[in-house]
Amino acid sequence: MPRVLITNDDGYRAPGIRALAPAIAELGYDVLVVAPMLDESGVGSARAGMVGRPVRTASDVENGVTFIGIEGTPAQAVTMAQAGSFGPAPDLVLSGINRGLNIGVSIFHSGTVAAALTAAETGTSAVAVSIDSENPAHWPTAATIAGEALGWIADEPGGTVLTINVPDRPLEQLAGVRHASLAVPRRTRLVGATAPTGEPMIVVERTQATPVPGTDEAFLAEGFVTVTPIVGIREVRDDAAATALAKRLTH
Repeated sequence: MPRVLITNDDGYRAPGIRALAPAIAELGYDVLVVAPMLDESGVGSARAGMVGRPVRTASDVENGVTFIGIEGTPAQAVTMAQAGSFGPAPDLVLSGINRGLNIGVSIFHSGTVAAALTAAETGTSAVAVSIDSENPAHWPTAATIAGEALGWIADEPGGTVLTINVPDRPLEQLAGVRHASLAVPRRTRLVGATAPTGEPMIVVERTQATPVPGTDEAFLAEGFVTVTPIVGIREVRDDAAATALAKRLTH
């Protein structure tokens, strides 16, 4: 069976990864769990300070699975595992289960999704799984979906990445599974505010706008599991900018 790295951005002690890792191990996969020691939500693909310094780690065992925490980010955990820091490099990467949804183009900032995209840099396929609740009651539902997705992606071309959102409900109450486009926000949900101490801060303002049909936001609200294949940074094959700059420099 493939060796699977399981990571997240909520921390190696978070309930999502504690529910996910044993479920994947029970399927027969060779499970390696390496995740941030602390909550690293929203760090995207950051891995600053990774090269040339020792990384502090911690570990414990739960349900027969060893959980390793690193003083670093999800992308760093993936990079270190792929570099052989924790034994043989993984064949696949599974990131999650993230507490809270990861929808729309704002997944650019998600540490959960960035871990999967980091894996794809070197041709490793990956799945990022999130659950639609800040206080989930049905972790096993998302773990089951993650296991099925892992089985599918194992046979796909290397570097394939899926981001999946799962409603927080029993498995039998899911409305189904839908391929979903990424919702493009009509306005940001982030607004400026002032803390009681006087410092500026950012808070999330829940939007009341109706989701665009066919998007992850819309399908998730209807009780569907959303599946969206994604890719990382790609070049635009258009030399217009370079040509324009060259002309400007000749004047």
